[in-house]
Amino acid sequence: MASVSATQQEAPRADHATEAEPSPEQILQVAMGFWASKTLLSAVEVQLFSHLARGPQDALQLTGALGLHPRSALDFLDALVALKLLNRTNGVYSNTRDADLFLDREKPSYVGGLLEMANSRLYPFWGSLTEALRTGMPQNESRQGGNVFEAIYSDGARLRTFLHAMSGVSLGAARAIAQQFPWQNYRTFIDIGAAQGALPVQVALAHPHLSGGGFDLPPVRPVFEEYVASHGLEERLHFYAGNFFDDPCPTADVLVMGHVLHDWDLDQKRALLRKCHDSLPDGGSLIVYDAMIDDERRDNAFGLLMSLNMLIETPGGFDYTGAQCIEWMREAGFTRVRVERLVGPDSMAIGIK
Repeated sequence: MASVSATQQEAPRADHATEAEPSPEQILQVAMGFWASKTLLSAVEVQLFSHLARGPQDALQLTGALGLHPRSALDFLDALVALKLLNRTNGVYSNTRDADLFLDREKPSYVGGLLEMANSRLYPFWGSLTEALRTGMPQNESRQGGNVFEAIYSDGARLRTFLHAMSGVSLGAARAIAQQFPWQNYRTFIDIGAAQGALPVQVALAHPHLSGGGFDLPPVRPVFEEYVASHGLEERLHFYAGNFFDDPCPTADVLVMGHVLHDWDLDQKRALLRKCHDSLPDGGSLIVYDAMIDDERRDNAFGLLMSLNMLIETPGGFDYTGAQCIEWMREAGFTRVRVERLVGPDSMAIGIK
């Protein structure tokens, strides 16, 4: 009994001895996080990673090739080494494995389109987050009136950048959905709000028996068809033009709505889910995927920050938890609704009509 008592008395002292001292490190890392962010975004802007994908170079060669000023070039490159985005061996720089795969423009795995949009649009708009928190109003192009999507879709170059960005943010989830969903039970599918067509392409590549396509606004057609043709899938994937608020959704065995629902307010979310339900045949499925916030709203920081991005970008959009999505889909008439994790911050909700 005495030894047990001693152990009980010593345990709190041991815990106290290992307790970390207070430190501002985490606070400072978060507060100054924009330093690292803008360094990466600028590296994408000057096409550093695409350049290094052709072969390693030293600082002098990179300074000349990218048009950098010698005062800052070495700090810029070594900061990217410290951020684990570049390797350096004997003064020669090369891409890390992830940077080479995802940040080289010439590779189909390129996700830099999203970073290009973040650099040109989101980075300056996020400087007005405090104003958005106080007013509840968007802080992008729509501050001068109009709709952000109208502003993007009316400019051909900006639209291509936006659609390319959507492919970047969707590619991982698209590949996971192509593997996880029981596509063998279906013959046709349509991606609602398809953008460039990342998801239809990944699903069609993985499942040769499927045919379908993408539904989006008319200006998207040439970008979608070009992307689909680049993968040799133009015979199986077709573009359907329309506005998902004004026009009926195309009919298919499976409808997919990815990184779309969070753009809209609650009434609009419910309306889109009802419209999808109406368009599906009995036994058909709807897949909704987004950076769904964990139900306890503690862990998926990306999803929560994405919801703040919807504040910056839209009049009423917000991200949501898996439990909320299940509730809304059941209200729309779907049964056997479930949520499955995909990759990174993304999850998908699946419902059956």
